Amino acid sequence: MSDKAELGASAPLEGWRILVSRAKEQAGALSAGLREAGAEVFEIPFIEIRTPRSFKCMDESLKLVAEYEWLILTSVNGVQAMFERLARLNIPKRSLAHLKIAAIGPATRAAIEREGLTVTVMPREYVAESIVDSLKEKVRGKRVLLCRAKIARDVIPRELRRMGAFLDVVEAYETVVPQSSRVALRALLRDPSRRPHVITFTSSSTVKNYVALLGIRSGKSRLVEGVLNASIGPVTSQTLRHFELTVDVQATEFTVPGLVKALVLRAEEGSPVAEPVPAL
Repeated sequence: MSDKAELGASAPLEGWRILVSRAKEQAGALSAGLREAGAEVFEIPFIEIRTPRSFKCMDESLKLVAEYEWLILTSVNGVQAMFERLARLNIPKRSLAHLKIAAIGPATRAAIEREGLTVTVMPREYVAESIVDSLKEKVRGKRVLLCRAKIARDVIPRELRRMGAFLDVVEAYETVVPQSSRVALRALLRDPSRRPHVITFTSSSTVKNYVALLGIRSGKSRLVEGVLNASIGPVTSQTLRHFELTVDVQATEFTVPGLVKALVLRAEEGSPVAEPVPAL
C-alpha cells in the first residue's frame, strides 16, 4: 500500500504468514501490499487464466461493435482479452468510442482507461448485483455486450434481460484449476515453519479450486484446521460458507487494497497464534 500511515503502523502484519491464491499474473499487487504491511507472503495460485477454446463469438460481436450501445466488463482479464482481439482483428480502439461502458470496479476501470476509453458507470459496490442496480432504467431496449469469463454467475445476463436489454454474452477467457499447485499447497499446509496463518480468497473460483486442490469435501478437514480465511467480499464469503469454511476476515471495500486493510484491522486484534500442523 502506498499510504502506510493509513494502515496505522509501519508493519502491522509483522509475524503473519499469508498465502495469496490469485492467478500468477495477478498476485503482484496483493502480495506487494501485504509485504509492505510486514507480512511474510507465499504465492500459490488457486486459479489459472486461459484463453477460451474459441473466440468466434467475441470476434463476431467486435466486428459488429457499431451496433451496440453499452459494453460491460467485469474484470481486468476481460479488458485485456477484448483489446487483444481488437488488435488481432485490426479493429481500431476508436470503434468503441461511441459505447457507454460499465466497469465492475476500480481495477477494471483503470484497465479500460489505459486503453483510452471512458467509463460511464462503476457501481459503489464491486459485485454483479451492483452493476445491475447501476444500469436500471439505462438499458431497456438497448443493445448490450457483456465480456466475461466462460463460467460466471448468471446475475447480470438474467437481470439485464429482465430489464428489457438486448444482451449478447461473449467469453473472453476461462479459469481452470492449476494442477501444479496441488503438491505445493499441501506441502505448505504441512510445514510447521511455513504453515500460513491466513489464506486470501479474491473470487468464488479461488474457493472452489482450493477445495478441489486439497481434495476435501468441506472446511471441516483437519488439513486446514486453524488457518484463517480472508475474503475480498460477500460473494466470495458466501462460497466459503457453502464449503463450510470460516470467514474470518472480509473486506469492507471489495478490492485488493480493501482486503489488505481488512487484514491490518484483524491484526490489530492481536498477533496470530501459530497453529500446530494437524496429525494427518
